[in-house]
Amino acid sequence: MKTERLLSLDAFRGATIASMILVNSPGSGKDVYAPLEHAAWNGWTFTDLVFPFFLWISGVSMTLSFARRGGEPRTLLLHALRRAALIFLIGLLLNGFPKYNFATIRIPGVLQRIAVCYLIASAIFLYTKWRGQAVAAGGLLVLYALLMGGNFDKDANFARYVDSLVLTGHMWSVTKVWDPEGVVSTLPAIATVLFGILAGHLLASAKTTAEKAAWMFTGGAALLWAGSLMELAMPINKSLWTSSYSVFMAGMAMLVFGCFYWVIDGNGYERWSRPLRVYGMNAIAMFVLSGLVARLLSLSGVRGPLYQNVFAPLASPLNASLLFAIAYVAFFYGIAWVMYKRKIFLKL
Repeated sequence: MKTERLLSLDAFRGATIASMILVNSPGSGKDVYAPLEHAAWNGWTFTDLVFPFFLWISGVSMTLSFARRGGEPRTLLLHALRRAALIFLIGLLLNGFPKYNFATIRIPGVLQRIAVCYLIASAIFLYTKWRGQAVAAGGLLVLYALLMGGNFDKDANFARYVDSLVLTGHMWSVTKVWDPEGVVSTLPAIATVLFGILAGHLLASAKTTAEKAAWMFTGGAALLWAGSLMELAMPINKSLWTSSYSVFMAGMAMLVFGCFYWVIDGNGYERWSRPLRVYGMNAIAMFVLSGLVARLLSLSGVRGPLYQNVFAPLASPLNASLLFAIAYVAFFYGIAWVMYKRKIFLKL
């Protein structure tokens, strides 16, 4: 099994983390271009690509890294358990920072969902072959659809009901009565990781680069078509992470990564991607640092005056808000570049 490090995967990961920081950091929350906000409920925007891309990438990385690491499945699963526990803990610490009220702290979150999905997908990966992984992905999507019973209304659905039973007082402060990283919607999110694992098998195969790229484009297009067809019965919805959303976004990730792979690893045009690879090789550090700094800027009262005095005079409200976000991305690129030059790579 071929497991060479893929420059395209680092670049794709970097593009994803840079996109996350961009959409999370507008100068003004009320002045944001529509693609840089989540869809209000059904449908999708550019912003709704980011989280499923992270999960899909974790599946690809898992396939390649476990092959390089080697060892018994039990040993690898213990490694996955330790890593998942650390990621989950970091997510909790970010949720509570800087005051930790454990009676009301939000338990779910982006890192927490990544941790849970990574752990469960790891177990499936280690004890099944690719066909079993494909069946597991399909089974999770079907199980989710059956549980939801065709009801995807914002104010009354099965996922919201379960959240109210097990997460009361520990949900997202914006909603308080349901959580976008809740319990039931984690099922199709695990399938998103499994789709990445299946793509990882393709990349680790003995096929030529051209054949792998062709299968990436073919598989991605097929998943986009399948997700669009599923939308006739089930809306594409990020907050509920519907099965149609999982399939559609896996197809989108496969197509976009296929372009990165064909250009960078297939044809050797890699110099342009170095800034993205700098970001991608310290993705978890940039995720945590960008979140902490954003919280500190708001709590210290610096963020508002910084935006109003430096960025607001430069352009229209929409463009000034975007300039602030771009500057925030550039600031963390500077940190990532210093870490890269000093060969500091934080891995959990």
